[in-house]
Amino acid sequence: MVYVKASEREEQIVAAAITVLSDVGVPATTLRAVAAEAGVPLGTLHYVFPTKDQLLRSVITTLIRDISAVLRAELELDKGVEHALRHGVTSFWEKLVDSRIGLQIMQYELMTYSLRSEAGGNLAQLQYERYSSVVTEFCEQAAQAAGERCAVGFDTLGRLALAQIDGLILQYVAKPDVGRARRDLGQALDMLVLFADPQPVARSAPRRRSPAHIDRE
Repeated sequence: MVYVKASEREEQIVAAAITVLSDVGVPATTLRAVAAEAGVPLGTLHYVFPTKDQLLRSVITTLIRDISAVLRAELELDKGVEHALRHGVTSFWEKLVDSRIGLQIMQYELMTYSLRSEAGGNLAQLQYERYSSVVTEFCEQAAQAAGERCAVGFDTLGRLALAQIDGLILQYVAKPDVGRARRDLGQALDMLVLFADPQPVARSAPRRRSPAHIDRE
């Protein structure tokens, strides 16, 4: 039998879980189905993830990592907040929304499952805190790299950006109209940029040295 590192086994199972969850939904997903998709014995899956909630937590963590990677792909932070928002969100939509409706439905199902599970909504809280923090962090980093400031706090900007994108995804899931979704996304980004109002940080003029100070030198 070929030895597989625990970390690789975990990634293999999480990838299989994302596939099954996207195909059949959260309520219909069983650990047995995930094990079959991953090609591992059910006992191995139980060893790596003793509970379904632990597996779903790892799924959410992986999705956040993937979303962050897409948002940051080819992103030039020194071009500022507007570029970060437009480029990052558009790339996310093209790669993870346009042709992956099942993946998006699965994420909403994860949220509602969590709210009604024994976990008491902890997974849902983790999910949305991580989603908004991804936007918050790359906008703040872009502002720092470009020497900009925004009219609102970056945490507020992250939450409102998530709210807009979330709403557009729900509408797209309900009615997959690519043209309408792209137009609405562009207008939503226009509103976000206006709300953020990124402006260059005013640089203070260098202090002039007094003649007396110059003479002493």
